Amino acid sequence: MKPQNFEKKNLQIREEFELLRKRQPDRFKKRLNFSWSNWGFGAEPLEQTAKRLSDNGLKYIELHGNRYGKDLGYKSSEVKKILDNHGLKTAGICGMFSSDNDMASNRGIVRQHAIDYIRRNIELGSELGAKYFLIVPAAVGRAAVIDDMEFERSVETLQKVGDIFKEHNIRGAVEPIRSAEVSIIHTFADAEKYIEKVNSPGIQHINGDLYHMLTEESHIPETICKYGKRLTNLHLADTNRCALGDGSMDIDTLIMALYLIGYNNEFCYCTAEPLGPGGDPYPAMYGKTDPEILDELVNKSVKYWREREEMLVI
Repeated sequence: MKPQNFEKKNLQIREEFELLRKRQPDRFKKRLNFSWSNWGFGAEPLEQTAKRLSDNGLKYIELHGNRYGKDLGYKSSEVKKILDNHGLKTAGICGMFSSDNDMASNRGIVRQHAIDYIRRNIELGSELGAKYFLIVPAAVGRAAVIDDMEFERSVETLQKVGDIFKEHNIRGAVEPIRSAEVSIIHTFADAEKYIEKVNSPGIQHINGDLYHMLTEESHIPETICKYGKRLTNLHLADTNRCALGDGSMDIDTLIMALYLIGYNNEFCYCTAEPLGPGGDPYPAMYGKTDPEILDELVNKSVKYWREREEMLVI
């Protein structure tokens, strides 16, 4: 039977993976950095989250960029103490861009809020040793286009703070998000165009997300291979945006693609973010959660990912 087009691409990646593993076995000694994004845990205390992640063998966490004002958000000394107690390090800061701090807004005061928000949370990342800061060029939850100048306004807004990424040695990582949730920047190609237009040394990377890539990219592993030099963080969830292993995501080919691009290094992370389906996930950041459900979510995802990874690289 003739293979389908996606199967042909899968086969090509597998063949390249097997060849690399045979010729350069040292490339497979280090495992991928598995992290978890905590904002989806809602109002749960960081101490409880950190314990759960540590109990499941994780070493990294992506922190909610929650410094929404000078009197709001994480205090670095408190966060550092909690993370140190559980053997965790900050992988990055998940920037949250809503209608309140929309970089593409046609209202100047809103764009100023975005600039101030980025400054505060880059400081947070610097204080905690974060490697990246996630950037969304327009508001999440606003799929309707304001006008045909959104791209230009967003670029101009981000350029105002471009230098601070380099100053704090934090990678600016632009996230393409599906068109059902945002008005601009939906694909890796869009993100690269945006990055090139911003033209800032500290903003050169992409934050991928499997759930968004399902609808916006033709083949996820192929896209990863094509834009490997840009990718610094990849949000993980299965096809139903739930725990890894609960859907039909081809985790094996994904992992092979990540090893092909040398993603198993100190600056790159695979960060679970299973938020569940819906048009606007942001309300989850303040919601009440069930610890038992979250325990199972983390345990299932970590176990499944590690199991598939070990089967491939050993």
